[in-house]
Amino acid sequence: MNKKTIQELSKEFPDKTYRELEKYRDADRNEEAQRIITQQENEELKEDQLTESQQKQKELEPIEEDQSIKKTLEHTEAWRAVWKTRYEKEHKLRQEAETETILVKGIGMNSPEMKAAKARGDQLQEELDRVKRENNDLHNKVAALLDAVDPEQTLKKARESGL
Repeated sequence: MNKKTIQELSKEFPDKTYRELEKYRDADRNEEAQRIITQQENEELKEDQLTESQQKQKELEPIEEDQSIKKTLEHTEAWRAVWKTRYEKEHKLRQEAETETILVKGIGMNSPEMKAAKARGDQLQEELDRVKRENNDLHNKVAALLDAVDPEQTLKKARESGL
């Protein structure tokens, strides 16, 4: 039986609402389920109507369908076990990584070593700022001394800058 989607049903019945289309689709599914149940009941009736010799023959010979179903189930169970093992391994690794991250964030940032390193970084930054200020002051002093020694150079610079 063709299972139609809501989109296909809406093209077939453009005047119907979404809810009505859902009811129609559900009715089709219920009808199909009822047909399958009826078909199964008919097969059971046929089995009951087998002659006594046919029933004994059927019991004696292994049914190939049952064997294929058994193989399929065994294969499914094997894959289920493989995937369960893979999932458990990945889950364990993820938990370990999360725990390690929590430890690094929580303990690492508040440890005495990190506090000392942060204090040392602050101290070095202050020293760097002080050295930069001193360097700038010395640069300005050298520039002022050079201007005092060579007044022509000062005049030339002033003309170049537009003064």
